[in-house]
Amino acid sequence: MSEALLDKGYEPREVEARWYRYWLDHQLFAAADKDQEKEAFSIVIPPPNVTGKLHMGHALNNTLQDILCRYHRLCGKNVLWMPGTDHAGIATQNVVEKQLALEGKSRDDLGRDAFIDRVWEWRKEYGGAIINQLQRLGASCDWSRERFTMDEGLSKAVRRVFVKLYEEGLIYKGQYLINWCPRCHTALADLEVEHEDKDSFLYHIAYPLTDGSASLVVATTRPETLFGDTAVALHPEDDRYADLSCAFVKLPLTEREIPVIRDGYVDREFGTGCLKVTPAHDPNDFELGIRHGLEQIKAIDDDGRMNAHAGAFEGMDRFEARSAAVAALEKQGLLIKKEELTHSVGHCYRCKTVVEPNLSLQWFVKVAPLAEKALKAVEEGHTRIYPENWTKTYYEWMNNIRDWCISRQIWWGHRIPAWTCQDCGSLMVLETDPEACPDCGSSSLIQENDVLDTWFSSALWPFSTMGWPEKTDLLKTFYPTSVLVTGFDILFFWVARMMMMGTHFMDEVPFKEVYIHALVRDAEGKKMSKSLGNVIDPLEVMDQYGTDAFRFTLTSFAAMGRDIKLSEERVEGYRHFINKLWNAARFSLMHLDRAYESFDEKALSLPDQWILSRLNTVAAQVQQALESYRFNDAASILYRFVWNEFCDWYLEAIKPVLFGKSGEAAMEATKGVLYRVISDTLILLHPIIPFVTEEIWAKLPGERGSIMQAVYPTGNWDQQRLAYSPEAEVAMEFLIELVTGVRNIRGEMNLPPAQALDAVFHTDNPFQKEMIHNHGDLMKLLARLSTLEAASVGERPRVSATSIVSGSPLYVLLEGILDFSKEVERLDKSIAKVDKELNGISAKLDNPGFVDKAPEAVVKKVKEQHGELSEKRRQLVANRDRMAAMV
Repeated sequence: MSEALLDKGYEPREVEARWYRYWLDHQLFAAADKDQEKEAFSIVIPPPNVTGKLHMGHALNNTLQDILCRYHRLCGKNVLWMPGTDHAGIATQNVVEKQLALEGKSRDDLGRDAFIDRVWEWRKEYGGAIINQLQRLGASCDWSRERFTMDEGLSKAVRRVFVKLYEEGLIYKGQYLINWCPRCHTALADLEVEHEDKDSFLYHIAYPLTDGSASLVVATTRPETLFGDTAVALHPEDDRYADLSCAFVKLPLTEREIPVIRDGYVDREFGTGCLKVTPAHDPNDFELGIRHGLEQIKAIDDDGRMNAHAGAFEGMDRFEARSAAVAALEKQGLLIKKEELTHSVGHCYRCKTVVEPNLSLQWFVKVAPLAEKALKAVEEGHTRIYPENWTKTYYEWMNNIRDWCISRQIWWGHRIPAWTCQDCGSLMVLETDPEACPDCGSSSLIQENDVLDTWFSSALWPFSTMGWPEKTDLLKTFYPTSVLVTGFDILFFWVARMMMMGTHFMDEVPFKEVYIHALVRDAEGKKMSKSLGNVIDPLEVMDQYGTDAFRFTLTSFAAMGRDIKLSEERVEGYRHFINKLWNAARFSLMHLDRAYESFDEKALSLPDQWILSRLNTVAAQVQQALESYRFNDAASILYRFVWNEFCDWYLEAIKPVLFGKSGEAAMEATKGVLYRVISDTLILLHPIIPFVTEEIWAKLPGERGSIMQAVYPTGNWDQQRLAYSPEAEVAMEFLIELVTGVRNIRGEMNLPPAQALDAVFHTDNPFQKEMIHNHGDLMKLLARLSTLEAASVGERPRVSATSIVSGSPLYVLLEGILDFSKEVERLDKSIAKVDKELNGISAKLDNPGFVDKAPEAVVKKVKEQHGELSEKRRQLVANRDRMAAMV
């Protein structure tokens, strides 16, 4: 580290690369397995998919985690941020299969073992991209401990958990309705199904009663599934069917008769109140069918084609069969009507194929007993969820939880550790591969083909990454983890499952707190998507504006429970803040020739006392904000302190002192304060903007190592470091208000900033008089006044402008300074120009054709322009009237 002046401009790219390499080389992110002296703080990273590329969700999530980790290191804690990636079974398999397709091959051509080897090769070559991008973001994970959900240690944990749950009767194999991708040929978790609104039809179909007396009309969006119908359901209290005597209907396009049943699930307000029940092709019908003991008829096969149950439609694609079935129903007079309908349709998140609810033999976790523990842990406060409103959502989901389908029909993933003996049929579920059947001794064993749902291994992440099932020092030191930072979209699929597994296998919650952040949307509040063309690439933003500006922007808008509306213009705005800090530090370094360990308190000026007091308050406020996950508050507090108080007021106020105009003792004391304030401000800012703060820190005089090894400035330090002075704050607030009053008059009267003015302050307040007497020279300097007089309250001076300061009038004398007649004429012209613009905009807004037909964003922008111009006109008129009164 060298002591030198900062470059004239801040160039982030070179600085970021250099300092990240320094942090890695010096192992500044490393956690100690066991450290009895330091309090532990730990976070496990939500493992991004190994196929992933850094997007805005990753950027926000990992920026917030990094802020917490860097902050707690500064507070002296032993911090572990555990990194890693998820093997992303379906996504990764799809990527490799696409590579093979380009070679004219399929996974079946390679065979299972060779295909798995190919995936591992891909992972070795390309799987680290997301990690490199997280490092580009500044993530201070302990990379020496990086884990992968398919590595040897985690695989051991997965097997141990699977076998244990099976032995406890909590894992079973059975027929169940799951999300099925006919293209990927695998079950999908609910999270892996993406819903899109599609234009379609609601078909009203007559199901004749077997006695020929009438028909029951059902409404469905999927007529092709009627071949799997096993009942028609009515609400028990639906008066329309109270006298229905026939208990069966003829199933259209088939030779079957199916019963009419009654169930409270049926919505009487939808259509005719008649519901076709297809247990093998609809999740709600599946549950209804179990209650009534209905047959489960699967009419659509795993390829999405109609099977023998569809009769003449056998072999057709499901959508082809829909059209054919509708035509046949219409021909037989059974299609009553069809209505246009827009409804949500599930698609596979990887290949975009329409997902088919499918009755399938799968492995399941019986989650109710696990959910009970996880629910109780939150109810009793062992884990707290922020924002609080998500706690209710968590309760609702856990109280209505369904068994978890954990099997996937793909090759890449943790293969289910179950074997079947081909000779005696015994099923073995074991942690180690068996050599022979324990029942008959046969070596003819076949392992289950399915792999486990990716979320199964992810559910173990907080403890499997720390070495479980071994009793490691890492687990002892850092489990349970301190906080989990994640998005709301995986509250159920990951957070809840980690809670279930942690409370069951560790007898402790996996994390003490959960902070759920919102979405990053575009500037108009729309969700970012490639189809809308509104995606902002975080890597491109960091290249253009610097990582610190990007991080500060995300943090500034990360209000708890509120989505972030992001635009590149906002990032550019915070780049100006980074430059402001840089220039302030550059000015400070020009006057700091050594490290100042102390200063003479008796020689401190009012601005010195004030800035130390403000620093005290800001440090406490930022600490409180970060401890309560109010990231945006921490950023805004620091922004105001740096830009307004430190740069705009303190640095301006001490310039005469630094240039020796107040004597050697005052200059040395002020330099000591400046050194203290710039040092502590960098520490406070470091968790949010780590790169620029490290660069400036390295240039401060003195040998202190990395800023990451600094100590957070709290009230526990020596009194001189962070002195709180309410008297200094009150005095400086008065000074700032008076100077601002003069500056406002300059602006209103269109006076040049360098124009020397005279001012009189009318007051009988002893404190205010004393302030003018003791600090009048500083006020004159900052307000560019030739004279500033304190006088008793009396008549207003002739030809003057007024500003009220702390309840007393401040008069700026303007005789001979302005030609008021010309100013009135100038302002009248400005008002006329604004009126012309306003008339044009008002005409637009009064035109119904524009308001009703123009895009919402365009109308909103025009209304904003109207409001801005109206306010501008109000100010111009007020200034004109003031000027006119002086003519």
